[in-house]
Amino acid sequence: MAGRLVVIGAGQAAFALAAKLRALKDERPITLIGSEDVAPYQRPPLSKKYLLGEMSFERLTFRTDDWYGENAVELKLATFVEEIDRQKKTVRMQDGATLDYDTLVIATGSTPRTLPAAIGGDLNGVYTVRDKRDADLLAGEMRAGRRLLIIGGGYIGLEAAAVARNLGLEVTLIEMADRILQRVAAKETADVMRAIHEKHGAVIREKTGLTRLIGTEGHVSGAELSDGSVIDVDIVIVGIGVTPNDRLAQDCGLDVGNGVLVDEFARTSDPSIYAAGDCAMLPWRGRNIRLESVQNAVDQAESIAATLAAGSAGVTAPYDAKPWFWSDQYDVKLQIAGFNMGYDETVVRPGAREGSVSIWYFAENRLIAVDAINDAKAYVTGKKLLDNGLTADKAVIADPATDLKQLLN
Repeated sequence: MAGRLVVIGAGQAAFALAAKLRALKDERPITLIGSEDVAPYQRPPLSKKYLLGEMSFERLTFRTDDWYGENAVELKLATFVEEIDRQKKTVRMQDGATLDYDTLVIATGSTPRTLPAAIGGDLNGVYTVRDKRDADLLAGEMRAGRRLLIIGGGYIGLEAAAVARNLGLEVTLIEMADRILQRVAAKETADVMRAIHEKHGAVIREKTGLTRLIGTEGHVSGAELSDGSVIDVDIVIVGIGVTPNDRLAQDCGLDVGNGVLVDEFARTSDPSIYAAGDCAMLPWRGRNIRLESVQNAVDQAESIAATLAAGSAGVTAPYDAKPWFWSDQYDVKLQIAGFNMGYDETVVRPGAREGSVSIWYFAENRLIAVDAINDAKAYVTGKKLLDNGLTADKAVIADPATDLKQLLN
Protein backbone atom coordinates (compact mmCIF):
# COMPACT_ATOMS: atom_id res chain seq x y z
CA MET A 1 0.00 0.00 0.00
CA ALA A 2 1.26 3.49 -0.84
CA GLY A 3 2.33 5.82 1.95
CA ARG A 4 0.18 8.50 3.54
CA LEU A 5 -1.39 11.25 1.48
CA VAL A 6 -1.85 14.51 3.35
CA VAL A 7 -4.03 17.22 1.83
CA ILE A 8 -3.76 20.75 3.19
CA GLY A 9 -7.28 22.06 2.70
CA ALA A 10 -10.71 20.52 3.07
CA GLY A 11 -12.70 22.12 0.30
CA GLN A 12 -13.88 21.09 -3.15
CA ALA A 13 -10.50 19.95 -4.51
CA ALA A 14 -9.54 18.09 -1.33
CA PHE A 15 -12.80 16.15 -1.21
CA ALA A 16 -12.76 15.38 -4.94
CA LEU A 17 -9.23 13.99 -4.63
CA ALA A 18 -10.08 11.72 -1.69
CA ALA A 19 -13.34 10.51 -3.23
CA LYS A 20 -11.71 9.74 -6.58
CA LEU A 21 -8.86 7.81 -4.99
CA ARG A 22 -11.31 5.64 -3.10
CA ALA A 23 -13.40 5.16 -6.26
CA LEU A 24 -10.19 3.96 -7.95
CA LYS A 25 -9.73 1.42 -5.11
CA ASP A 26 -6.62 3.20 -3.85
CA GLU A 27 -6.22 2.26 -0.17
CA ARG A 28 -3.44 4.57 0.95
CA PRO A 29 -4.06 6.49 4.21
CA ILE A 30 -5.58 9.91 3.51
CA THR A 31 -5.72 12.89 5.85
CA LEU A 32 -7.51 16.15 5.02
CA ILE A 33 -6.57 19.18 7.12
CA GLY A 34 -9.12 22.00 7.18
CA SER A 35 -9.33 25.32 8.98
CA GLU A 36 -13.11 25.22 9.39
CA ASP A 37 -14.86 23.08 12.00
CA VAL A 38 -17.18 21.36 9.51
CA ALA A 39 -16.66 18.59 6.96
CA PRO A 40 -16.10 19.54 3.29
CA TYR A 41 -19.04 21.28 1.61
CA GLN A 42 -20.05 23.16 -1.54
CA ARG A 43 -19.19 26.85 -1.45
CA PRO A 44 -21.02 28.38 -4.46
CA PRO A 45 -24.54 28.04 -2.94
CA LEU A 46 -23.42 29.84 0.24
CA SER A 47 -23.88 33.25 -1.33
CA LYS A 48 -27.04 32.24 -3.20
CA LYS A 49 -29.55 29.59 -2.07
CA TYR A 50 -28.06 29.20 1.41
CA LEU A 51 -28.11 32.95 2.05
CA LEU A 52 -31.65 33.13 0.68
CA GLY A 53 -32.71 30.37 3.09
CA GLU A 54 -33.61 28.04 0.24
CA MET A 55 -30.99 25.41 1.06
CA SER A 56 -29.93 24.01 4.43
CA PHE A 57 -26.27 23.58 5.27
CA GLU A 58 -26.73 19.81 5.46
CA ARG A 59 -27.58 19.81 1.77
CA LEU A 60 -24.29 21.57 1.03
CA THR A 61 -22.07 18.90 2.56
CA PHE A 62 -20.56 16.45 0.07
CA ARG A 63 -21.08 13.39 2.28
CA THR A 64 -22.33 12.56 5.73
CA ASP A 65 -19.75 12.25 8.51
CA ASP A 66 -20.07 8.44 8.33
CA TRP A 67 -18.62 8.39 4.83
CA TYR A 68 -15.22 9.54 6.01
CA GLY A 69 -14.92 6.79 8.60
CA GLU A 70 -16.22 4.13 6.23
CA ASN A 71 -13.67 5.18 3.58
CA ALA A 72 -10.72 5.63 5.94
CA VAL A 73 -10.41 9.34 5.19
CA GLU A 74 -9.20 11.15 8.30
CA LEU A 75 -10.43 14.70 8.88
CA LYS A 76 -8.39 17.12 10.97
CA LEU A 77 -10.64 20.15 11.26
CA ALA A 78 -10.47 23.57 12.93
CA THR A 79 -6.70 23.64 12.58
CA PHE A 80 -4.06 25.25 10.36
CA VAL A 81 -0.83 23.97 8.89
CA GLU A 82 1.92 26.35 9.93
CA GLU A 83 4.86 24.82 8.09
CA ILE A 84 5.85 22.25 5.49
CA ASP A 85 9.22 20.55 6.06
CA ARG A 86 10.16 19.07 2.70
CA GLN A 87 13.33 17.39 3.97
CA LYS A 88 11.56 15.52 6.78
CA LYS A 89 8.33 15.23 4.73
CA THR A 90 6.19 16.51 7.56
CA VAL A 91 3.65 19.24 8.13
CA ARG A 92 3.41 21.10 11.44
CA MET A 93 0.02 22.21 12.73
CA GLN A 94 -0.68 25.30 14.82
CA ASP A 95 -0.65 23.28 18.06
CA GLY A 96 2.87 22.05 17.29
CA ALA A 97 1.84 18.52 16.30
CA THR A 98 3.45 17.11 13.16
CA LEU A 99 2.17 14.69 10.56
CA ASP A 100 4.31 12.63 8.19
CA TYR A 101 3.46 12.43 4.53
CA ASP A 102 4.61 10.38 1.57
CA THR A 103 2.67 12.60 -0.85
CA LEU A 104 1.38 16.08 -0.09
CA VAL A 105 -1.32 18.03 -1.92
CA ILE A 106 -1.75 21.74 -1.36
CA ALA A 107 -5.42 22.63 -1.86
CA THR A 108 -5.56 25.78 0.22
CA GLY A 109 -7.80 27.78 -2.09
CA SER A 110 -7.84 31.56 -2.04
CA THR A 111 -8.71 34.45 0.26
CA PRO A 112 -10.95 37.43 -0.60
CA ARG A 113 -9.22 40.76 -0.78
CA THR A 114 -10.34 43.13 1.98
CA LEU A 115 -10.43 46.88 2.43
CA PRO A 116 -7.69 48.57 4.44
CA ALA A 117 -8.59 49.60 7.98
CA ALA A 118 -7.47 53.12 7.08
CA ILE A 119 -10.55 53.58 4.90
CA GLY A 120 -12.99 51.74 7.16
CA GLY A 121 -12.42 48.15 6.24
CA ASP A 122 -12.41 47.12 9.90
CA LEU A 123 -15.87 48.54 10.68
CA ASN A 124 -18.65 46.21 11.75
CA GLY A 125 -21.05 45.50 8.92
CA VAL A 126 -18.32 45.09 6.29
CA TYR A 127 -18.21 41.58 4.82
CA THR A 128 -16.61 39.27 2.33
CA VAL A 129 -18.32 35.99 1.45
CA ARG A 130 -16.07 32.96 1.25
CA ASP A 131 -17.11 30.38 3.84
CA LYS A 132 -19.99 29.29 6.06
CA ARG A 133 -19.05 31.69 8.84
CA ASP A 134 -19.13 34.63 6.42
CA ALA A 135 -22.54 33.58 5.08
CA ASP A 136 -23.99 33.04 8.54
CA LEU A 137 -22.85 36.46 9.75
CA LEU A 138 -24.16 38.16 6.62
CA ALA A 139 -27.51 36.36 6.79
CA GLY A 140 -28.27 38.13 10.04
CA GLU A 141 -27.81 41.49 8.33
CA MET A 142 -29.72 40.90 5.09
CA ARG A 143 -33.14 42.29 5.90
CA ALA A 144 -35.63 44.01 3.61
CA GLY A 145 -35.29 47.78 3.47
CA ARG A 146 -31.66 47.92 4.59
CA ARG A 147 -29.13 49.73 2.42
CA LEU A 148 -26.36 47.59 0.96
CA LEU A 149 -23.25 48.86 -0.78
CA ILE A 150 -21.39 46.33 -2.94
CA ILE A 151 -17.82 47.19 -3.87
CA GLY A 152 -16.77 45.46 -7.08
CA GLY A 153 -18.63 44.70 -10.28
CA GLY A 154 -17.36 41.18 -10.97
CA TYR A 155 -19.40 38.00 -10.66
CA ILE A 156 -19.13 37.93 -6.86
CA GLY A 157 -20.55 41.43 -6.56
CA LEU A 158 -23.30 40.90 -9.13
CA GLU A 159 -24.43 37.64 -7.54
CA ALA A 160 -24.55 39.34 -4.14
CA ALA A 161 -26.62 42.15 -5.65
CA ALA A 162 -29.15 39.69 -7.07
CA VAL A 163 -29.55 37.90 -3.72
CA ALA A 164 -29.93 41.19 -1.86
CA ARG A 165 -32.59 42.51 -4.23
CA ASN A 166 -34.47 39.23 -3.92
CA LEU A 167 -34.44 39.77 -0.16
CA GLY A 168 -35.74 43.32 -0.53
CA LEU A 169 -32.62 45.32 0.27
CA GLU A 170 -31.76 48.61 -1.41
CA VAL A 171 -28.61 47.90 -3.45
CA THR A 172 -25.93 50.18 -4.80
CA LEU A 173 -23.01 48.54 -6.59
CA ILE A 174 -19.90 50.55 -7.44
CA GLU A 175 -17.19 49.57 -9.92
CA MET A 176 -14.10 51.73 -10.32
CA ALA A 177 -13.36 50.43 -13.85
CA ASP A 178 -15.16 51.76 -16.92
CA ARG A 179 -17.77 49.02 -16.66
CA ILE A 180 -18.81 45.95 -14.72
CA LEU A 181 -17.18 42.62 -15.63
CA GLN A 182 -14.34 44.48 -17.32
CA ARG A 183 -11.68 41.85 -16.53
CA VAL A 184 -13.77 38.77 -17.23
CA ALA A 185 -16.33 39.45 -19.96
CA ALA A 186 -16.96 41.42 -23.13
CA LYS A 187 -18.85 44.71 -23.17
CA GLU A 188 -21.82 42.96 -24.77
CA THR A 189 -22.15 40.56 -21.83
CA ALA A 190 -21.72 43.41 -19.36
CA ASP A 191 -24.44 45.44 -21.11
CA VAL A 192 -26.93 42.57 -20.83
CA MET A 193 -26.15 41.90 -17.17
CA ARG A 194 -26.27 45.59 -16.24
CA ALA A 195 -29.71 45.95 -17.82
CA ILE A 196 -30.95 42.91 -15.89
CA HIS A 197 -29.79 44.35 -12.57
CA GLU A 198 -31.23 47.77 -13.27
CA LYS A 199 -34.54 46.17 -14.24
CA HIS A 200 -34.57 44.54 -10.79
CA GLY A 201 -33.93 47.84 -9.05
CA ALA A 202 -30.20 47.66 -8.31
CA VAL A 203 -28.23 50.88 -8.79
CA ILE A 204 -25.04 50.30 -10.79
CA ARG A 205 -22.43 53.06 -10.65
CA GLU A 206 -19.45 52.51 -12.93
CA LYS A 207 -16.25 54.56 -13.01
CA THR A 208 -16.88 55.01 -9.30
CA GLY A 209 -14.54 53.95 -6.52
CA LEU A 210 -14.61 54.07 -2.75
CA THR A 211 -12.80 56.90 -0.95
CA ARG A 212 -13.69 55.77 2.56
CA LEU A 213 -16.36 54.16 4.66
CA ILE A 214 -17.96 56.20 7.44
CA GLY A 215 -18.63 54.61 10.81
CA THR A 216 -21.01 55.39 13.67
CA GLU A 217 -20.12 53.76 17.00
CA GLY A 218 -17.95 51.23 15.17
CA HIS A 219 -20.56 50.18 12.58
CA VAL A 220 -20.58 51.27 8.96
CA SER A 221 -23.15 53.98 8.33
CA GLY A 222 -22.08 55.62 5.09
CA ALA A 223 -19.64 55.73 2.22
CA GLU A 224 -17.81 58.57 0.53
CA LEU A 225 -17.33 57.75 -3.15
CA SER A 226 -14.65 58.84 -5.57
CA ASP A 227 -16.99 61.31 -7.29
CA GLY A 228 -17.38 63.17 -4.00
CA SER A 229 -20.88 61.90 -3.23
CA VAL A 230 -21.80 60.40 0.15
CA ILE A 231 -24.42 57.67 0.53
CA ASP A 232 -26.05 56.13 3.60
CA VAL A 233 -25.11 52.49 4.13
CA ASP A 234 -26.14 49.74 6.56
CA ILE A 235 -24.07 46.88 5.14
CA VAL A 236 -21.09 46.56 2.81
CA ILE A 237 -20.05 43.51 0.77
CA VAL A 238 -16.54 43.62 -0.65
CA GLY A 239 -16.11 41.71 -3.91
CA ILE A 240 -12.78 42.92 -5.26
CA GLY A 241 -11.19 39.59 -6.11
CA VAL A 242 -9.14 36.98 -4.31
CA THR A 243 -5.51 36.09 -3.71
CA PRO A 244 -4.20 32.52 -3.84
CA ASN A 245 -3.21 30.96 -0.53
CA ASP A 246 0.36 30.11 -1.51
CA ARG A 247 2.28 31.23 1.60
CA LEU A 248 3.05 27.69 2.79
CA ALA A 249 4.39 26.79 -0.64
CA GLN A 250 6.52 29.90 -0.81
CA ASP A 251 7.88 29.47 2.72
CA CYS A 252 9.05 25.91 2.04
CA GLY A 253 10.81 26.91 -1.19
CA LEU A 254 8.38 25.74 -3.86
CA ASP A 255 8.10 27.74 -7.08
CA VAL A 256 5.24 30.24 -6.88
CA GLY A 257 3.91 33.09 -9.01
CA ASN A 258 0.39 34.32 -8.28
CA GLY A 259 -0.23 30.80 -7.05
CA VAL A 260 1.66 27.54 -6.65
CA LEU A 261 3.31 26.71 -9.97
CA VAL A 262 2.53 23.19 -11.19
CA ASP A 263 3.23 21.15 -14.32
CA GLU A 264 0.75 19.38 -16.58
CA PHE A 265 0.32 16.66 -13.93
CA ALA A 266 -0.31 19.25 -11.17
CA ARG A 267 3.10 18.51 -9.63
CA THR A 268 4.97 21.34 -7.97
CA SER A 269 8.73 21.84 -8.15
CA ASP A 270 8.95 19.10 -5.50
CA PRO A 271 7.86 15.77 -7.08
CA SER A 272 6.27 14.66 -3.79
CA ILE A 273 4.02 17.69 -3.62
CA TYR A 274 1.03 18.55 -5.84
CA ALA A 275 -1.33 21.53 -5.86
CA ALA A 276 -4.93 21.82 -7.01
CA GLY A 277 -7.78 24.30 -7.18
CA ASP A 278 -7.75 28.06 -6.75
CA CYS A 279 -4.22 28.12 -5.30
CA ALA A 280 -2.61 26.38 -8.29
CA MET A 281 -1.04 28.12 -11.30
CA LEU A 282 -1.23 25.63 -14.14
CA PRO A 283 0.08 25.51 -17.72
CA TRP A 284 -2.61 26.06 -20.34
CA ARG A 285 -2.29 26.88 -24.04
CA GLY A 286 1.28 28.11 -23.66
CA ARG A 287 0.75 30.27 -20.59
CA ASN A 288 0.30 29.86 -16.85
CA ILE A 289 -3.15 30.63 -15.48
CA ARG A 290 -5.25 30.19 -12.37
CA LEU A 291 -8.81 28.94 -12.84
CA GLU A 292 -11.06 29.94 -9.95
CA SER A 293 -13.92 27.51 -10.48
CA VAL A 294 -15.53 24.42 -9.02
CA GLN A 295 -15.02 22.61 -12.32
CA ASN A 296 -11.28 23.14 -12.30
CA ALA A 297 -10.93 22.18 -8.63
CA VAL A 298 -12.72 18.88 -9.25
CA ASP A 299 -11.13 18.00 -12.59
CA GLN A 300 -7.59 18.85 -11.50
CA ALA A 301 -7.98 16.95 -8.23
CA GLU A 302 -9.33 13.88 -10.03
CA SER A 303 -6.41 14.07 -12.46
CA ILE A 304 -4.03 13.98 -9.49
CA ALA A 305 -5.95 11.00 -8.10
CA ALA A 306 -5.54 9.12 -11.38
CA THR A 307 -1.80 9.83 -11.38
CA LEU A 308 -1.37 8.68 -7.78
CA ALA A 309 -3.53 5.58 -8.22
CA ALA A 310 -1.55 4.54 -11.29
CA GLY A 311 1.70 4.65 -9.31
CA SER A 312 5.15 4.38 -10.79
CA ALA A 313 4.09 1.59 -13.16
CA GLY A 314 1.14 3.47 -14.62
CA VAL A 315 0.84 5.96 -17.44
CA THR A 316 -1.68 8.74 -17.04
CA ALA A 317 -2.68 11.62 -19.28
CA PRO A 318 -1.72 15.16 -18.34
CA TYR A 319 -4.46 17.42 -17.07
CA ASP A 320 -5.99 19.31 -19.99
CA ALA A 321 -8.22 21.99 -18.52
CA LYS A 322 -11.48 22.59 -20.35
CA PRO A 323 -12.77 25.67 -18.54
CA TRP A 324 -16.42 26.26 -17.88
CA PHE A 325 -18.14 28.48 -15.36
CA TRP A 326 -21.61 29.63 -14.42
CA SER A 327 -23.31 32.47 -12.59
CA ASP A 328 -26.92 32.57 -11.35
CA GLN A 329 -28.42 36.05 -10.97
CA TYR A 330 -32.17 36.47 -10.41
CA ASP A 331 -33.84 34.12 -12.94
CA VAL A 332 -30.87 34.43 -15.30
CA LYS A 333 -28.33 31.69 -15.85
CA LEU A 334 -25.06 32.80 -17.39
CA GLN A 335 -23.03 29.83 -18.62
CA ILE A 336 -19.48 30.28 -19.83
CA ALA A 337 -17.41 27.82 -21.85
CA GLY A 338 -13.75 28.39 -22.56
CA PHE A 339 -11.43 31.17 -21.41
CA ASN A 340 -11.69 34.52 -23.19
CA MET A 341 -8.19 35.80 -22.40
CA GLY A 342 -6.73 37.57 -25.45
CA TYR A 343 -9.91 37.81 -27.54
CA ASP A 344 -9.92 40.34 -30.38
CA GLU A 345 -13.47 39.96 -31.75
CA THR A 346 -16.93 39.03 -30.51
CA VAL A 347 -20.06 37.87 -32.31
CA VAL A 348 -23.47 38.34 -30.67
CA ARG A 349 -26.25 35.84 -31.41
CA PRO A 350 -29.84 36.40 -30.23
CA GLY A 351 -31.37 33.30 -28.69
CA ALA A 352 -34.61 31.59 -29.56
CA ARG A 353 -36.35 32.74 -26.37
CA GLU A 354 -36.96 36.29 -25.23
CA GLY A 355 -34.04 37.50 -23.15
CA SER A 356 -31.65 34.81 -24.33
CA VAL A 357 -28.42 35.74 -26.09
CA SER A 358 -24.91 34.39 -26.56
CA ILE A 359 -21.58 36.16 -27.04
CA TRP A 360 -18.88 34.25 -28.94
CA TYR A 361 -15.23 35.20 -28.46
CA PHE A 362 -12.55 34.86 -31.13
CA ALA A 363 -8.78 35.34 -31.14
CA GLU A 364 -7.21 35.50 -34.59
CA ASN A 365 -10.40 33.97 -36.08
CA ARG A 366 -10.30 31.02 -33.65
CA LEU A 367 -13.16 30.41 -31.21
CA ILE A 368 -11.91 30.61 -27.63
CA ALA A 369 -15.01 31.13 -25.44
CA VAL A 370 -18.78 31.53 -25.31
CA ASP A 371 -21.01 33.40 -22.86
CA ALA A 372 -24.57 32.05 -22.99
CA ILE A 373 -27.28 33.98 -21.17
CA ASN A 374 -30.40 31.86 -20.70
CA ASP A 375 -29.34 29.99 -23.84
CA ALA A 376 -28.41 26.40 -23.02
CA LYS A 377 -28.24 25.40 -26.70
CA ALA A 378 -25.55 27.98 -27.45
CA TYR A 379 -23.61 26.93 -24.36
CA VAL A 380 -23.71 23.22 -25.17
CA THR A 381 -22.72 23.82 -28.80
CA GLY A 382 -19.91 26.18 -27.87
CA LYS A 383 -18.56 23.83 -25.23
CA LYS A 384 -18.54 20.87 -27.64
CA LEU A 385 -16.64 22.91 -30.19
CA LEU A 386 -14.08 24.07 -27.65
CA ASP A 387 -13.65 20.65 -26.05
CA ASN A 388 -12.90 19.18 -29.47
CA GLY A 389 -10.56 21.96 -30.56
CA LEU A 390 -12.91 23.19 -33.27
CA THR A 391 -13.69 26.74 -34.28
CA ALA A 392 -16.97 28.17 -35.58
CA ASP A 393 -18.37 29.84 -38.68
CA LYS A 394 -19.04 33.45 -37.69
CA ALA A 395 -21.76 33.85 -40.32
CA VAL A 396 -23.70 30.89 -38.89
CA ILE A 397 -23.36 32.29 -35.38
CA ALA A 398 -24.43 35.79 -36.36
CA ASP A 399 -27.59 34.63 -38.17
CA PRO A 400 -30.23 33.66 -35.58
CA ALA A 401 -32.20 31.83 -38.27
CA THR A 402 -29.50 29.24 -38.85
CA ASP A 403 -29.17 26.08 -36.77
CA LEU A 404 -26.16 25.88 -34.48
CA LYS A 405 -25.95 22.16 -35.20
CA GLN A 406 -24.31 23.10 -38.49
CA LEU A 407 -21.24 24.08 -36.49
CA LEU A 408 -20.79 20.53 -35.24
CA ASN A 409 -20.87 18.81 -38.66
